[in-house]
Amino acid sequence: MKKYFKLIIAALVAIVFIGTFFFLWQKSQPKEIVYSEFTPEKKDIQKTTIITGTIEPRNEVSIKPQISGIIAELMKEPGQTVQAGEVIARVKVIPDMGQLSSAESRVRLSDINLSQVETDFKRTKSLHEQKLVSDEEFEKARQQLKQAREEKAAADDALQVVRDGISKSNASASSTLIRSTISGVILDIPVKVGNSVINSNTFNDGTTIATVANMQDLIFRGNIDETEVGQLNIGVPMKITIGALQDMNLDAALEYIAPKATQSNGANQFEIKAAIHLASLKDKNSGESAQLAYSGTNAIRAGFSANAEIVLAEAKQVLTLPESAIEFVGDSTFVNIVKGTDKEKQYERRAVDTGLSDGVNIEIKKGINDKDKVRGPQIISDDQND
Repeated sequence: MKKYFKLIIAALVAIVFIGTFFFLWQKSQPKEIVYSEFTPEKKDIQKTTIITGTIEPRNEVSIKPQISGIIAELMKEPGQTVQAGEVIARVKVIPDMGQLSSAESRVRLSDINLSQVETDFKRTKSLHEQKLVSDEEFEKARQQLKQAREEKAAADDALQVVRDGISKSNASASSTLIRSTISGVILDIPVKVGNSVINSNTFNDGTTIATVANMQDLIFRGNIDETEVGQLNIGVPMKITIGALQDMNLDAALEYIAPKATQSNGANQFEIKAAIHLASLKDKNSGESAQLAYSGTNAIRAGFSANAEIVLAEAKQVLTLPESAIEFVGDSTFVNIVKGTDKEKQYERRAVDTGLSDGVNIEIKKGINDKDKVRGPQIISDDQND
């Protein structure tokens, strides 16, 4: 029994040894090198670049008060639409004590002057009726009375404006009512009821009550590298993709290229602006127009991050090859033309003239035609990877 067991063990060891030897011999044999092959095709080639930027309204206006005071009431909220002249907030005036004192003094002086002029006019009128003064003197007295009354009314109005921010004569155009200067959407109201606000003057910019913009007139703002800016022209079309609205595409047209570069991470960048055509808004899935209201869930909002695709150069219906089939040697380019049969293939190295490349395919201007077969990169099998 032990004799048979030893024979079995010996046989198993021999089988393992022979199998290992055969496997190593097979692995040591040279593998046939197989290359991919390409036939030149006519295609459109575009060289594009992607620019990161933001969506902004073309006109964004800060609404500031004409007087200093405290916010007494807010009539609007961010996101609401307003028309030019519509009231956004009301300010309660906190009068300046120096101006208030001067206005009160002016009222008292106008009262004294009016009282004296009225007395003089009555005396002149009585004498005129008795034919003791001329018509000219009487008309002069009447004129002085009108001027004194006008001065009294102006002094009263000035006091009301200083004290209340409004007078009877200008109630419809009260400076306590903060009105929008343009029609559009309220983007922000940075103040709250009870906040103090100041008007714009020589020493400060004033408090911003609200920011209003026309959201139907939008632009894309971004930066492009100096190596690519020379290939841009005003009016070139762009495709805008908004990060928050992945299913939407927007057409735009380049309208501004900065004349001066700015430094960003050690590279020179040029600011660009493009006018967005909202009428071109398309759904990527359906291809149909997608009219988005600002108040909707998918609204285009100011400050959205976006990517702009710009075509820097293009060539239509030109002979192309995958760039992986091209051999670059200095300033020269070569391809390997497939010759012979499938069993015995030979390769002819041939110089070609190349043109525009999109990073995947490259234009072939001269050297081959659409009937040639070109050798590509080597095909790596799983066995070779092992």
